[in-house]
Amino acid sequence: MADGPRGPEAQPRRSRWWAEGFVFLLLAVLIWPFIAIGAVAGWGFLVWMYYLFTGPPGPV
Repeated sequence: MADGPRGPEAQPRRSRWWAEGFVFLLLAVLIWPFIAIGAVAGWGFLVWMYYLFTGPPGPV
């Protein structure tokens, strides 16, 4: 059989495109929002613990 534009190389390229799209959506929609929320929550917890040990900011 002749290897043309629809030859044996066409299917792996299409499946790879779908796999990359799925991984992108997984990262963009599920994983990175949780990482961002976790980073903000972690920073807030760190500041809260710092103020718990050192007292509130401002003049005493």
